[in-house]
Amino acid sequence: MPATAAQILDVLPQTQCTRCGYPDCAAYAQAIAAGDAAINQCPPGGAEGISRLAALTGRPALPLDPAFGTEGPLTVAVIDEDWCIGCTLCLAVCPTDAILGGNKRMHTVIEPHCTGCELCLPVCPVDCIRMESVSGERTGWAAWTAQQAATARQRYEFHSIRQQRSRQENELQLEEKARMKLADLPAHSQHTDPAVLDQKRAVIEAALARARARREGGS
Repeated sequence: MPATAAQILDVLPQTQCTRCGYPDCAAYAQAIAAGDAAINQCPPGGAEGISRLAALTGRPALPLDPAFGTEGPLTVAVIDEDWCIGCTLCLAVCPTDAILGGNKRMHTVIEPHCTGCELCLPVCPVDCIRMESVSGERTGWAAWTAQQAATARQRYEFHSIRQQRSRQENELQLEEKARMKLADLPAHSQHTDPAVLDQKRAVIEAALARARARREGGS
């Protein structure tokens, strides 16, 4: 019986680094299960990860595809406090919420929760983040425990739920503003031409309809 996406996900390292070419470990697992991705695209899992996937899926254990990176030690992000400007961009992209900080306040990394995904590096406008090895010569699964993977997966799932809730709340706030504007359009517009106001009313109503359709489609 072919391995399911859930079974494949269970043996991935859960770094959520996107180096495999997919947005997260779950998406990569689904692609493997569907036959759309090879089992040698996960640098954090390395050779051991490929062996585990080969045993689970029955596919040959090929070498790690260099197009997706190389196997290496476990690294964690370190923020230079003297250069951090508190922009919060790294907070938004961290898949495990391993970075603490606020707007215009210095950020810091919670080392045990950092997966070394490196997603914070490209978004930092002042290049104040560097990666440091914490596993010595140990690489791949030798540098990463099952407990760490389970914790990372748990934190990523919570992060995803929080982001989705935040998006929904923001959309609802925008919808409410649009409804208020629609209820008294002349007071919220510089135009007085009835034809222009009708056109604006149609645009707002269409936007609200799309928002409602998105919400109902996702429920």
